[in-house]
Amino acid sequence: MKRIVLTGGGTAGHVTPHLALLPHLLAAGYDVHYIGTENGIEHGMIAALEGVTYHSVKSGKLRRYFDWQNFTDPFRVIAGAFQSAHLMRKLKPDVCFSKGGFVSVPVVFGAWLNHVPTLCHESDLTPGLANKICARFAKKVATTFPECAEALGKKGIFTGTPLRPQLFHGNREKGLAMSGLSPDLPILLMMGGSQGAQSVNNALRAALPRLLPHMQVFHLCGKGNIDDSLKGLAGYYQVEFLSDELPDALAAADLILSRAGANALCEFQALGKPMLLVPYPKGASRGDQILNAASFEKRGLARVMAQENMTADSLADALLKLLEDGDSLREALKAAPPADGTQAVLKLIEEIQQ
Repeated sequence: MKRIVLTGGGTAGHVTPHLALLPHLLAAGYDVHYIGTENGIEHGMIAALEGVTYHSVKSGKLRRYFDWQNFTDPFRVIAGAFQSAHLMRKLKPDVCFSKGGFVSVPVVFGAWLNHVPTLCHESDLTPGLANKICARFAKKVATTFPECAEALGKKGIFTGTPLRPQLFHGNREKGLAMSGLSPDLPILLMMGGSQGAQSVNNALRAALPRLLPHMQVFHLCGKGNIDDSLKGLAGYYQVEFLSDELPDALAAADLILSRAGANALCEFQALGKPMLLVPYPKGASRGDQILNAASFEKRGLARVMAQENMTADSLADALLKLLEDGDSLREALKAAPPADGTQAVLKLIEEIQQ
C-alpha cells in the first residue's frame, strides 16, 4: 500500500484542496496521513475525517512585519522540522503533498531530509512566503495561475486547483427553496468569506433600491453581520454562512459578487458564473487578491472593482453591467482552460514518485 503525507494550513484555502483530493487518494488505495498544527484550522477540518491519520507538529508564523513573536517563532519552526523529520522517518511515505501555509515549511523540510519527493501547490498568482521556501525542497510546484508557473521556472506546472466534487452537484431548486427567491428574476450571490466583507456588505445593502427591480440578492454576509432592518425585504435573502448547502446556493446563482481568493475564483470559473470581484486592498493583505483578480480580468473571465472606488452607486452600475454582459462572460468562462485541477494534480503526485 502506498502512503502519502498531506500538509498545509493556517486558512481554509490551504486545506479545502486536500478535501477534493482525498476521495481519489483513498479510492486509489493510499494510506493517508496529514501533518498540521494542534490548534490550526486544518485540525478542525481534517482530524476527524475517516481514512486520515492526523499528526500535530509545532510551527511558527512567517511574518513580513514586526511582531515580538518573530523572535520565538523561528524556534517553533525548528522544533516542528525535527518533529516532521522524525515522523517522516517513522511513516516512510512514498510522497508528500503540500498546500502551503506556515505549517508546511517544517513538514516539507522534514520530507526533503528523508528523501521523500514533495509536490507543492500554490493557489495565488505569486507564491506566498511559505511556498517560496518550500519550493526549494520540492520536486515540482503545481499552480492555479499560468503566470505563477512561468515565474517558478522548470519546477512550475500550471494545473488549476483541486475542487471538491460536491461543488458540481448543487441543486437550483433547493437553493431557491432555502432562500425563498423566485426563479423568474436573476439571482446575485454575494460571498465575502467566513468573516464576511463589511465594506462590500455595506455598499451592496445601500445599492439594493437600484438592484432589486432587476435582480434578486442572495447575501452570504459573514458571522454576526445580519442586518435585522432588511429581514423580510422582497427579493433579498441574507444568511451568515453556508457549509453543506453552498453548492445549492451556487446552483441557484446567475451572477457572483465576491472577494478574489484563488480557490473561490476557480470554483466560480468551473461553474461558469459571471463575476464581479472586489479584491482585498493591499493594506489588508499581501496584495495577492488584487493580482488574482487582475489575471481573471485580463483573460476576460471577470469584471473587477477596486474597493477604494466602490460606492453604492458605482457598485450598482457595475452589477447592472455584469447582468447585461452575462452571456458573453459565460462564453469566455466556458472557453477557458479547465479550472478544476484535481486530475492534473493527482497525475503529478504519481509522476514525482517515479
